[in-house]
Amino acid sequence: MSQDFATPSPTLAAGTTHAGFTVERAEPLPEISGCAYVMRHDATGARVMWLACADSNKAFAISFKTPPANDTGVFHILEHSVLCGSDRFPVKEPFVHLLKSSMQTFLNALTFPDKTMYPVASTNDRDLENLMDIYLDAVLHPAIYRRQRIFEQEGWHYEVDASHADAPLTLNGVVYNEMKGALSTPEEILINGMMRSLFGQSPYGFVSGGDPEAIPTLTYEEFLRTHERHYQLSNSYTILYGDLDIEEKLAFLGTRFDGARKGEAGEPNGLPMCPARTCDLLSVPMQTTPDNACVGVAYVFATAGQRERVLAADILIDALVGSNEAPLKRAVLESGLGSDVQGYLYDGILQPCLIFELRGSKPGVARQFEKLVEDTCARLVDEGLGRDNLEASIAQAEFNLREGDFGYPDGVGLAIQAMSGWLYSDEDATSYLRYEDALVHIREGLPTGSFERLLDEAVCHNGHRCCVEVVPTTTSEDSAETRRLAEKRAELSDDELASIAAEAEALHAEQAAPDSPESLATLPHLSLSDIGEGPADPETRTVEALVPCHHHLIDAHRIDYAYWYFDLGGVSYEELPYVSVLANLLGKLDTERHSAYDLDTICEAKLGGLSFFTEVYSTDDDPLSARPKFVVGASSLSENARWLAELPAEVWGSTRLADTRRIRDILEQRRVGMEQAFIEGGHAAALSRVSSQFLASSKVSEQLGGVDFYRFLCELLDNFDAQAEGLVAKLEGLRRRIFSRGNCEMSFTGDGADLDAFWAAAGTLGLSDAPRATGALVVPEVGARAEAFVIPSNVCYVGEGMAGIPAGTSLSGAWRVAAQALSYDYLWNEVRVLGGAYGCGFRCTADSLLQFYSYRDPAVDPTVERFERAATWIASWNPTPEELEGFIVAGVSGMDAPVKPRALGRRLDAARLSGRTPEWRRRIRTEMLQTTVDDVRALAGPLAKLGDARGMCVFGGREQIEASGLDLDVCELIASRG
Repeated sequence: MSQDFATPSPTLAAGTTHAGFTVERAEPLPEISGCAYVMRHDATGARVMWLACADSNKAFAISFKTPPANDTGVFHILEHSVLCGSDRFPVKEPFVHLLKSSMQTFLNALTFPDKTMYPVASTNDRDLENLMDIYLDAVLHPAIYRRQRIFEQEGWHYEVDASHADAPLTLNGVVYNEMKGALSTPEEILINGMMRSLFGQSPYGFVSGGDPEAIPTLTYEEFLRTHERHYQLSNSYTILYGDLDIEEKLAFLGTRFDGARKGEAGEPNGLPMCPARTCDLLSVPMQTTPDNACVGVAYVFATAGQRERVLAADILIDALVGSNEAPLKRAVLESGLGSDVQGYLYDGILQPCLIFELRGSKPGVARQFEKLVEDTCARLVDEGLGRDNLEASIAQAEFNLREGDFGYPDGVGLAIQAMSGWLYSDEDATSYLRYEDALVHIREGLPTGSFERLLDEAVCHNGHRCCVEVVPTTTSEDSAETRRLAEKRAELSDDELASIAAEAEALHAEQAAPDSPESLATLPHLSLSDIGEGPADPETRTVEALVPCHHHLIDAHRIDYAYWYFDLGGVSYEELPYVSVLANLLGKLDTERHSAYDLDTICEAKLGGLSFFTEVYSTDDDPLSARPKFVVGASSLSENARWLAELPAEVWGSTRLADTRRIRDILEQRRVGMEQAFIEGGHAAALSRVSSQFLASSKVSEQLGGVDFYRFLCELLDNFDAQAEGLVAKLEGLRRRIFSRGNCEMSFTGDGADLDAFWAAAGTLGLSDAPRATGALVVPEVGARAEAFVIPSNVCYVGEGMAGIPAGTSLSGAWRVAAQALSYDYLWNEVRVLGGAYGCGFRCTADSLLQFYSYRDPAVDPTVERFERAATWIASWNPTPEELEGFIVAGVSGMDAPVKPRALGRRLDAARLSGRTPEWRRRIRTEMLQTTVDDVRALAGPLAKLGDARGMCVFGGREQIEASGLDLDVCELIASRG
């Protein structure tokens, strides 16, 4: 919930010692309304920092400097493996037990190019200490030294069916499969190519996550030596965050640090500064379609210690390519070299890089793109970047920094930020947490041409640079892997093959064996009594103004959020894709008052964001209904509240929709973005597709933004010249019908005085007086089917589901508990541990759908078989009382987790529009707290129908889909359109 982050009084003084930790620096940190205390553990040299503030969502993170020396992904495999049991917690998956039973608001581990981080967060102090205890034992005393099969499970191992003379040799392993999926995207291949070009055989030149071709060269012995050399407290950085009893936490840390393993395997890998190098063009072949080819140019422009320069470069990138009208992006789009260009900062490393990426690149244009980038930048250095443009980009950066919405708890985000400086210099522990002074200096440099100088140094006259292109090929990495494995198999004797089969069988047996009661008893437990009453519901006041306005009384820290919801009941099903096209175009074209460039500049200067998108709602009393909305969202600092009214209204009321050249550019960018989403997150697309087989609302969602819309978009672009005139007329007609007072309601999250300023500037909001239109939307019938979409990938994503709750009944809290048990017990063990998929889960939606999914999965059929055995497992589920309590605690705390003001306001909007009110949430919560084992077992009946009434969708590589024996309707989704 929203909290008052008043700056606390200093607690610790520099030079004092507490529980064996000496405070080296104590500094005010106004950016978090708190203080930073940098400390050192006297006995081990471990670095510790406490970010003290009033936030009750407390966090802990321990990180180690882990620069790689090869492409084996050893640090990534270690990140997974240390969480598979430890000396004091000798269960196979303590990480999963925490997911099952803790009140965590964040629980994960993260591998970066030069560090590995283990962050957790919780609002419950006892729970936070439990999480710290398990994580510290995991990293300092992991079970990997006595259980080699952890390495085999998480890293890699061979498998073969020795009973068949011609059975192929295969590779499996969680990280191995994860990286096969991760390296299925052209953008990831491009990044790896640029890093290798820029940094060669130094740490950043290697694939920190692991290259699937190199992962099998990692031995168990080297794996252990690497842990021993790097997971030393002298090589560690611990961050504590929030409203903590610091004396208690330091005493706790001291106890755990004092018992740490002493390493004798040598020093950690070094992290040297790589000298400047200009590289020849690197061409990287990859199986993908020609339309998804890409080119990147990258420039090493700073060191991590130059915080202000790094922040200025981030602002500079926004000024250059932050919108279609930004000067560099406009030049690239007009060149026709590709369909889109992105710019971003590759930071959080010792030598940050500035990168420009051309997507949908034409063949052979790499050097042309590089020249265009540098010529355009040189022209901008000479002519100037434009004061208004730069001030707008600074304002946008300032808004984002002040809002601080990381997408996860603040303490975790700040820990990641802190490591961007602290890892490289003890003097920079807080450098990346500060921005107020840097923004002042950056603004002061505007009149003196500081950004032009930075651009000149970073791009035009930079001796440390590279140009890389990803070249599409028809050769599949799976085919190459199959050849390598066939060659390996031919080298093996019958005895060696039998040994591989026996080892794999032993691994599977260990994976399938339950933890002993004695091992489980070592884990800490929370009880239902540890759960509070739950957060209070914010007050919402509805004001009948120009349109109904729902004012959420939430302290948003001097930031305002406005959302408008326009009803689409007057739009036919066939017209829905055009609505999404309209949403993509608004805010990116000229209006009657401003050019697209000027509009973008003023929006960046005055707003935190302006977005146009669609959503579809159903209601609890009619889950088969479909209520689509056209949504406009905007945010601003409090002093700019009037612009929340003026700018969105200008855009929806007066955008000029006749610029078909720019429209084509925008829609090409959307196509490329959708294809990237299908490749990187196929599980989300698969579940959306499955939902559309049962629910009218999901079928409408598909028409607005799923596979159906993607097909519409491709057809439109293929025939754009012939359809352009009709498209413009269609969009003009839709705009007149959608943006009327009768169609609209809105919400406002922020201060009441800001709302008054909003209405004072609102006027008519550019809305017509046309009456609300209804009855036009007729959704085609839905029906279950099994389909598969071929995408360029080396893995697959499997979604399966059914309408499992009888019509007329509501989602119960018992289903939420069952989802916890199925996801983190049955499916984790069966699909991830045994099957090798990187991720998996089960969910029961508010619309009463039962859904299973897998993520970066090596195969289809074994996963589907495991989905269909879930009913049998749940029917015989027999948890201990503590285990049942754990599932309930985890589920309820997930509902109670704090959220940012924007997300809280949106949650209240969704509750109103769906009829799933705060009372509905409280009912689910109460039912979860009251759930019994028999309540969960009773759900086996609906699950048992999965085999008969299921809908299925698979996204994946051709080889994985063709290997399936299921009767799938197969379609090649992403193909060349050239």
